[in-house]
Amino acid sequence: MYSVGVPVHLVEHPLVHDALTILREASTPPELFRRMAVRISLLLAAEATKDLSAAPVTVTSPLGPAAGRRITSDVVVVPVLRAGLGMLDAVLELIPSARVGHIGLQRDEITAVASRYYSKLPKDLHDSFVLMIDPMLATGGSAVVALDMLREVGARAARMICIVAAPEGIELVERQHPDVQIYTPVVDQGLNDHKFIVPGLGDFGDRLYGTH
Repeated sequence: MYSVGVPVHLVEHPLVHDALTILREASTPPELFRRMAVRISLLLAAEATKDLSAAPVTVTSPLGPAAGRRITSDVVVVPVLRAGLGMLDAVLELIPSARVGHIGLQRDEITAVASRYYSKLPKDLHDSFVLMIDPMLATGGSAVVALDMLREVGARAARMICIVAAPEGIELVERQHPDVQIYTPVVDQGLNDHKFIVPGLGDFGDRLYGTH
């Protein structure tokens, strides 16, 4: 857990940190960056969903009845556009039955304040397990706006997955949404004057789509 008691789960799996190291490397080409983004997202999602509700069932294997468990939670995955889309396919690979919502936020490059430009969310989120995915938790402004939007439509149980986090972002989320658990492999040093995470990995969306 994070040292100051914020609800952050630091994921220590060696495959997560191997992928993170490749993502950080400035010379990693977009095609490899995308593959590592999928790998790390799948592993982080597995960690964030390890306590999903499940019910006992019996199925018939080729050799007879077999006891098992099936997920009973209604899982809703919400990527924050555009960078969060780079994590979505991995989460759906893990939970193909999940419903998907989208939140579009634009960060002002000068003020770093996030403004809403798109929202399409599933109905009836009151009892859903909501997994919000956004690779970079920097100032926390976008995360708080997105979580506010989820609360407005009735979401109660929400968790956040990010690939890199800054202390400033964690502190803001904890202050505004103290019940939201954050899953990340690393909390970096902090933000620079341009509100980018240091050392971070640069602009995730630009590197993912080769637009930098």
